[in-house]
Amino acid sequence: MSANASERAGRWYVSVAVEENSPATMFPVGEVVGVDLGINHLATVSNGTVFENPRALAHRLRKLQHLQREVSRKKKGSKNREKAKRRLSRCHAKVADLRKDAIHQATTTLARTKPVIVVETLRPKNMLKNHPLARSLSDASFGEFGRQLEYKCRWYGSRLVKADRFYPSTKLCSGCGALKEMPLSARTYSCPVCGLVMDRDLNAARNLARVAASSAETVNACGGGRFMAERPGALQGIRNLSGCVSTYP
Repeated sequence: MSANASERAGRWYVSVAVEENSPATMFPVGEVVGVDLGINHLATVSNGTVFENPRALAHRLRKLQHLQREVSRKKKGSKNREKAKRRLSRCHAKVADLRKDAIHQATTTLARTKPVIVVETLRPKNMLKNHPLARSLSDASFGEFGRQLEYKCRWYGSRLVKADRFYPSTKLCSGCGALKEMPLSARTYSCPVCGLVMDRDLNAARNLARVAASSAETVNACGGGRFMAERPGALQGIRNLSGCVSTYP
């Protein structure tokens, strides 16, 4: 139908728009899963699957800094400065491609194989206000992960549920439902009530999975559904799942 040519970091790309008949959607079957996003691991699934974080920016930060210094030392308007700028842009493009590839692989695997996926409702811009973690959070790209997962769920017929923004998935014990404060430095969840010891991210993912498993109403794209906590200690009362998305046709 149309074609669009673009250039990035010295490489040319052509995007071609075509019209075709979509095959019948094959709805995935299996278990409901919760997905907890993090820095140490890109995504931890409630069934124990872990998608590693490539840390593309962190691994190439020194090289980027070196290339940036090279650009600043070259005379403005010179050919050597233009060459240095191209080397810098290619390194930036490599970082972006590695990050995007890891996110594509994780989101495609989830959307193709899981019928219902529960994620947190994150505010990436607010999270970046934490200056010690801002660079690592930007490198993980939580916003891009959520964007890709949302449209891929529509493609493959799975359903994406966004838990309430204030749902304390990290603080809840996935075994007994007790609440406990969890500082960022604590990587292992140890419940003082039932004695459960588990990885922090896996515990949060299992709590997120229960949001869909314990839902009393169907969540749809027009409005948030509601859910009751599965255990009395987990979360008192009923919260609204604002912003929940259902990708069932």
